[in-house]
Amino acid sequence: MEIQKTALYNYHKSLGAKFVSFAGYEMPVQYSSGVIEEHKMTRNNAGLFDVSHMGQLLIEGSIDLAEELEKIIPIDLEKIKLNQSKYSFLTNENGGICDDLIVTKVENGFNIILNAACKNSDFKIFKNSLGNKFKLTLHKNLSLIALQGPNSSEILEKIIPKVSSLKFMNGNKFSFSEKSVYVTRSGYTGEDGFEISLPDNLAENFAKRLIEQGAKPIGLGARDTLRLEAGLCLYGHDISETTNPIEANLKWAISKRRREEGGFVGYSKIKSDINGRLNRLRMGIKPEGKIIAREGVKIFSKDNQEIGLITSGSFGPSVNGPVAMGYVKYDFSKPGTKILLEVRGKKCDAEVSELPFYKKSYVR
Repeated sequence: MEIQKTALYNYHKSLGAKFVSFAGYEMPVQYSSGVIEEHKMTRNNAGLFDVSHMGQLLIEGSIDLAEELEKIIPIDLEKIKLNQSKYSFLTNENGGICDDLIVTKVENGFNIILNAACKNSDFKIFKNSLGNKFKLTLHKNLSLIALQGPNSSEILEKIIPKVSSLKFMNGNKFSFSEKSVYVTRSGYTGEDGFEISLPDNLAENFAKRLIEQGAKPIGLGARDTLRLEAGLCLYGHDISETTNPIEANLKWAISKRRREEGGFVGYSKIKSDINGRLNRLRMGIKPEGKIIAREGVKIFSKDNQEIGLITSGSFGPSVNGPVAMGYVKYDFSKPGTKILLEVRGKKCDAEVSELPFYKKSYVR
């Protein structure tokens, strides 16, 4: 399959980006300053991320749309307010997660952000469930730019006036270059920030304006360390079709009414995990010293039983030490539990930790 490029590809190149193949796209992994500096720049100032590889799906229709979508999305769509965004997922018959999503209610229906690697299979799930009752558009000519960090509001306000009035997980239509753009106050870094959906032909000019105002371009490398410190899942690693939301520690993302009433795909399995005893739980893992425990590292109890697996791990620049996430047997999931990690054939000390490692700063 031909590797795709976003509308900002040439601009990234001009900024000195190093590229990697990711979810079928050629994406910038880092720029000349490197991952750690880009990470710190986002935490302390503002970082610009090209996330145009993500899927942007619009589902249009008013009557019955929320009710029909609730059969596959476990949130209370009847109560969601206009322009409000919610984190959620698509589940399969076994309660596994097919994808995690951001769902926003808009005037004519719902905007849904899908992971790049899942967007085509997600589209089929929506189509199969909704039939021909509603209009589904998986946009092919929209870019998605994330501006993240404590100075992002001040920077974006200079380019899109009044945008700073948005509250966290809310969005609205704004204007840029006399064209309509949709902005949500959200992101995946643990920082205050925005995601801006705009036509491909405006993307480069918009990115240049942000950088003129002080934002720095950030690659996938720092995006990964930022989301890991914030305890946020990466689809295909920390969550997948073989993990369900309860063991993934995402029970909060299923609305209370939906947890009680169900009515969505995989509910019977998820309900038994809510009411029963879990086998395992996604937790933070803090290796001691400087050991980096990456995905696939086995977790052992102090008496050498194998009790789990690391799903994400890296050096956390903001906490100045190694951080990881993984699944451990429920009996060993209490924060502070001492464990061992098998890294390159050697057992290393670590402990189970609460998430996040780094406290989020969102504008509520």
